[in-house]
Amino acid sequence: MASAAEQLAANFNFADIAKSEELKKRILFTLGALIIYRLGSYIPIPGIDTVALEQFSNSNASGILGWMDSLAGGALGRMAIFALNVMPYISASIIMNLMSSISPALGALKKEGESGRKKINQYTRYFTLLLAALQAYGIAIGLEGQGGIVNDPGWFFRISTVITLTGGTMFLMWLGEQITSRGIGNGMSIIIFSGIVARLPAGIAALLELGRTGQMSVFTILLILVGAVLVIGFIVYVERAQRRLLIQYAKRQVGNRMAQAESSHMPIKVNTAGVIPPIFASSLLLLPVTVANFSAGQGPEWINQMTALLGHGKPLYLVLFTALIVFFAFFQTSIQFNPQETAENLKKSGGFILGIRPGEKTAEYLDWILTRLTVIGAAYLVVICLLPEFLIGYAGIPFYFGGTSLLIVVSVTLDTMAQLQGHLLAQQYGKLLEKASLRGGKRR
Repeated sequence: MASAAEQLAANFNFADIAKSEELKKRILFTLGALIIYRLGSYIPIPGIDTVALEQFSNSNASGILGWMDSLAGGALGRMAIFALNVMPYISASIIMNLMSSISPALGALKKEGESGRKKINQYTRYFTLLLAALQAYGIAIGLEGQGGIVNDPGWFFRISTVITLTGGTMFLMWLGEQITSRGIGNGMSIIIFSGIVARLPAGIAALLELGRTGQMSVFTILLILVGAVLVIGFIVYVERAQRRLLIQYAKRQVGNRMAQAESSHMPIKVNTAGVIPPIFASSLLLLPVTVANFSAGQGPEWINQMTALLGHGKPLYLVLFTALIVFFAFFQTSIQFNPQETAENLKKSGGFILGIRPGEKTAEYLDWILTRLTVIGAAYLVVICLLPEFLIGYAGIPFYFGGTSLLIVVSVTLDTMAQLQGHLLAQQYGKLLEKASLRGGKRR
């Protein structure tokens, strides 16, 4: 028999959004914040020749610049004030998570609860400021190395670029936190999601232009579009897939009465790592390409050779990309789910898995389950991310149809819809409680 929550979830409709004033305010706030973000993506930094910059961006659209530009919604290609987007914050957050699992001091701080979480968030903001400043300085040096892009090279341009780009990143970090607390969904993910979605029409137009000029057949274009729909459906299926472990709770003494034994489920997602593995793998592999692009082919010979080997669809690139995705999938999963802590918490609450002894045996069983699920999740990420690489390398498909972009779009959409559903369910629960209290009052 379905639970009350499942019945409410099956019966609610989105027309209830119009009846919830709080939910409408959250949605409008999120839309307003995204409008501000998109407007900032068109405001260029001072001292840039936009025509020369556009030519440089078009000639380097296949490297890390094109990948980061797709996440930034075109802000990097226009060298706007939001060119760095929230990527420094994401990098800082992941590094802080890594340090929390390595450093005893940060690990103890993480266990302090809300106060410890606030301190770690503050450290993350400081680290974001440092990373954004370093990346902005590197961009300024790289732009000066490309003749004709910077109108007046020198320290004034470098300092103004660092201040502008760093300020843009810090503003987006604040805006993302405001969306999380006062809007719908995770703010940082929503910002990246909006940037990718904003670039999709241009990608579809570029794909159709290939068909119009005869560079690609109509059948191939239809096959690509159908394949994209099938891939999106497969992503939705796997992202929602989970392994449910039956947890049994023993009888407990509550006051003067004995509480009956209860049972529940512990859900473990197949893809616990999310989209972090392909993002990190792409960043590492495209770093030599970035260095070669900024040096305009005048750098060391080994960088040029590595750039040629790490092109889209090349065997070395595919092998390293696969290995890095698998590594980061296991690494990120180990950070997000700790079998030892989970087993200890179950033991303290009186819960156990049927047929498994509480304590160390439960931790070993959870680790056994998690390892096998991570293998499936890593294989799923490899398939999703390598399929577009073959299409880009051998069929000349536009860069916008990358597997990482599809993963981010689908994952953020599912998370946002889940939060929206949660708000609607809470609203319906509130109505039921009001009706119950009114009926109780009438009876009394």
